[in-house]
Amino acid sequence: MKYAAIVLTNQKNPLSSVDYQSVTDAFLSGGVFLDETIILPYDAPSAVSGHITRLSEDHDGIFIVCDGVLADLARKTVDELPVSGGKFEGVLKETREHIFGVIPAGEEGAKTVSSEVVPRIDRRRNQRYCRVVLGVAAASDERIQRALSFAERAAEGKLFLHARGEYGLTRIEAVYNRETPKMIADEVVRVLASELREYLFTVNGETLPSRLVDALKLRRMKISTAESFTGGGVGGAIVSVPGASAVFYEGINAYDVRAKRARLGVSEFTIQNKGAVSDETAYEMAAGLITGGNCDLAIATTGVAGPDSDGSGTPAGTCYIAVGTKSRIRVFRYDLIGNRETVTKTAINFALFHAYEEIK
Repeated sequence: MKYAAIVLTNQKNPLSSVDYQSVTDAFLSGGVFLDETIILPYDAPSAVSGHITRLSEDHDGIFIVCDGVLADLARKTVDELPVSGGKFEGVLKETREHIFGVIPAGEEGAKTVSSEVVPRIDRRRNQRYCRVVLGVAAASDERIQRALSFAERAAEGKLFLHARGEYGLTRIEAVYNRETPKMIADEVVRVLASELREYLFTVNGETLPSRLVDALKLRRMKISTAESFTGGGVGGAIVSVPGASAVFYEGINAYDVRAKRARLGVSEFTIQNKGAVSDETAYEMAAGLITGGNCDLAIATTGVAGPDSDGSGTPAGTCYIAVGTKSRIRVFRYDLIGNRETVTKTAINFALFHAYEEIK
């Protein structure tokens, strides 16, 4: 069976964009492989109609992805086609030969694909797909591509691999149907886990914050955070996990150097001679949490989120992440590339991963 997507966008507005990547990823996660993806302007209904008519000749499913305000227009375009027939029920319209869909863009659309569209397609093709989801942090693109290459060989063409990275995290999905020999699926997962072992935090699809919280609960440990450029994002990610209050002691946002000295015990000598953004400051921030005696694991972040330097000559994107227990404190330096949001969110994920690595 073949499937295709048409993305409606406002090409007259160069600042306008449609998040269709998460929707197409959701199709792939469900074992629905889009043979063709076409981007068209929303105000060209004749072009949309023409492509649907063409695609219907050899495709079983055609899905329009668009922002919610265009959904009625998209459904009307499909309804007026002689090849469609029937009527929409929710986001889908089915005939004997085809399934049509009008799906919202973004995460809402991704959830719709997973919960409504893929199950309907599975019933039509009498096939159900399984998947194994691996989570990887701080791995280079080259390392991930190498692991995928080895896994592809192990798959022998009987299993589909899909990887998507964002903010320092990569989600790798191995998708296969019930006819795939279990030995092959297990070998693919083994290869991926072996090649990426130092970056791997899950083979069951859990989020990084949930893995950290579970590890803390298992070891009956408390965690505290001291953040100087991630704006409480590290602590916020932890407490977003249900039940995190059992392991989260406190979070301190200490941006001003006076706060670093008063709340965390960072020395005046360190601030004056090493700077607020330095491995020494990150170390002392984490040490201040640990010596307080109320937590077993500490995370500290300091850096320059950008877009400009902090005036000391430290480039934007420079960050230090300290993670430690009563036994040791380690500091990691990263020179991150991207806008302020990218730098901040990536640093948050790296901090969570190093904390998980410390106690896993």
